[in-house]
Amino acid sequence: MTSHDVVARVRRIFRIKAVGHTGTLDPFATGLLVLLMGRATRLARFVEQRAKAYLATARLGFATTTDDATGAMLGGERSVAIDRDTIARTLSGMTGSQLQLPPAFSAKKVDGERSYRRARRGETVTLSASEVIIHRIELVSFDPPALVFRTTVSPGTYVRAIARDLGDMLGTGGHLTALRREAIGDLMVDAAVPLAMLTDATPLVPLRTVLGHMPSTEVTPEEQIAISHGRPIPRIPGDGPDVLLVQGTRILAVARQDGDWLRPAVVLEGP
Repeated sequence: MTSHDVVARVRRIFRIKAVGHTGTLDPFATGLLVLLMGRATRLARFVEQRAKAYLATARLGFATTTDDATGAMLGGERSVAIDRDTIARTLSGMTGSQLQLPPAFSAKKVDGERSYRRARRGETVTLSASEVIIHRIELVSFDPPALVFRTTVSPGTYVRAIARDLGDMLGTGGHLTALRREAIGDLMVDAAVPLAMLTDATPLVPLRTVLGHMPSTEVTPEEQIAISHGRPIPRIPGDGPDVLLVQGTRILAVARQDGDWLRPAVVLEGP
């Protein structure tokens, strides 16, 4: 089931049109998909920018056209005469800030068209490398030619590309065969509700919890009026560029620090 299918199902369950996700999952992937509803959909980007944790399975021996098991084999199959320690050291060396070449079969746009559409037509797709961060990566198990690794990465990082690049570094070729998203920031898959169990009576996670990583400031009733009209309010500069403007448990807006002012970037409650 695709992320689009999940969104469509949640719209039907809660009978609401405004439902959005905070980062797609590949069709073969499983795990956490954070959804926002109603006016909260305007805040998706503040969740998307958080680091994401995955449990991934890769197969060494050959690369594929898609960098995962859905694609065709590239070249012949190679032997995998590599020990566990070598793989663990190679994975450890992949951490940090780096340029990553996105898969040809990806949602990146080329001249206004999704790359995967061009690739499906058999066109040669040339994408630019993007700067990503692999915060953490470790080997979980190795049963040749398959290995399981756990990684935490910055937004925009393709775990398929990590499997591909690992295969290149080991000289065997490689591709991803399974992927499970375990977390987005502090939001964990273990605390999520399985889609099959979701009903219109399922309690929703408070927005303050979803955005708990962001600094917040309490505003006065007078400031609330200004905020509802999109006007800035004076504030001593604090931590981070984005700040939640709140009254109790209610999020009124997200503002951006601008010198000694907080300028509303997204307003959730109008005048």
